[in-house]
Amino acid sequence: MKTATQRLPTQSLTEEIVEWINEEIREQRLKPGDKLPSEKQLGEQFSVSRSVVREALSQLKSEGIVNAQQGRGAFVNERGSRQAFRFEAAALNDAEGLEHVIELLVTLETAAARYAAIRRTPEDLKKIKKALVGMEYAIINDKLGDEEDFAFHQAIVDSTKNPHFCMLNEYLEQHVRRLIRQARSNTATNYNNLIQAVQDEHKAILQAIEDKDPVAAAIAAETHLRNAAKRLNKYLS
Repeated sequence: MKTATQRLPTQSLTEEIVEWINEEIREQRLKPGDKLPSEKQLGEQFSVSRSVVREALSQLKSEGIVNAQQGRGAFVNERGSRQAFRFEAAALNDAEGLEHVIELLVTLETAAARYAAIRRTPEDLKKIKKALVGMEYAIINDKLGDEEDFAFHQAIVDSTKNPHFCMLNEYLEQHVRRLIRQARSNTATNYNNLIQAVQDEHKAILQAIEDKDPVAAAIAAETHLRNAAKRLNKYLS
């Protein structure tokens, strides 16, 4: 069981509380209908202010995990009442969890690349190319090009013309790709040896989309994600 002192490197104080409560629920130490510790108790346990605790509880309420009852406190909801999709904080910290996340990313990005190749407009193509050029420029200036990398993948997703792809991509950017980039940034020296391979993969995706070849686009996107998973193992280890 995680304790208040076992925080992941990229985990905020709020996320720490959210993950702890979720783990208590997963392990059935907190069951549907059970009352959560009070704000004061949680604040003391995690050595944080009540505002941090309230932010964590607010997030749990928005996700349908708990409900607040005036004057009584917060209680665990029935499992079926939870509406929000979320990743557990530990998803990238074990081999099986990482594999599951990569499977989801591969599924999303191959589909997005396929639809982008079919539906992209000349303006969409300009945005994808601009992001790729931005990455090249960042590399020349000894930068990782994280923002440009995000812009590249976002431009592809935007080209699908599917708002659900766009919303899911935003969630993954916040909760998964951000952690991947953090791992990459922490090992920037090692990453420099892999930059050209990453760029070649990006170029292959762009070329297929430019050629309006959905099969080639899907294959290039999956190749990129599979190789990214291998690189991620290097970063995390």
